[in-house]
Amino acid sequence: MKFRQRHRWNLTPKEAMALQTRLSGKIVRSDDFGPVTRVAGVDVGFEDGGATTRAAVAVLAFPSLQLETSTIARLPTCFPYVPGLLSFREVPAVLAAMKQLEKPPDLLLCDGQGIAHPRRFGIASHLGLLLDIPSIGVAKTRLIGTHKAVPNRRRAWVPLEDGEETIGAVLRTRKGVKPIYVSPGHRIGLESSVAMVLACLTRFRLPETTRWAHRLASEKVRGS
Repeated sequence: MKFRQRHRWNLTPKEAMALQTRLSGKIVRSDDFGPVTRVAGVDVGFEDGGATTRAAVAVLAFPSLQLETSTIARLPTCFPYVPGLLSFREVPAVLAAMKQLEKPPDLLLCDGQGIAHPRRFGIASHLGLLLDIPSIGVAKTRLIGTHKAVPNRRRAWVPLEDGEETIGAVLRTRKGVKPIYVSPGHRIGLESSVAMVLACLTRFRLPETTRWAHRLASEKVRGS
């Protein structure tokens, strides 16, 4: 795979925040994609006490959600843990994993935030822009924003808001289970983001894309 845009990674946190602010203006928050036949989950784990970043990409056929292919990449961790700047810690390894794919997926579902981010530029937005692929943030916890109570029924959701701006959706994927936080990353709108996440669910809290990617990024692999 080729990457559309590049920038330096050896930045200070202050420089990284400034870059996020600048690049957020390039994010497309409306639907800009064609037929979806392959969806990819992206997740990141750490090895060697955090010294090694291990990124995984799982590509599933859509809508069957059968695993087609997967890649794993390991790189030295070169950026500190700073809330709101996780993409600078994780994305280099994700790009290395994406580079191993023969062809790009039609849609990315990332374990993290899209525009539901202080500077509207979470990891899903960052990856979507760099790869020029429609992307969605699917997070287990809230980073910013407020919302009303989510009805206790499957597929129910309420807007996630920051001031007067809607930045995502709080989605109940199973009755009696904590909701997840969905936000557009790049080249997709909120309603389509929710619809695609719902289409990637089976009987679990998280979409199959996330479950596959998390398994690859976090669990020990034979021979590793």
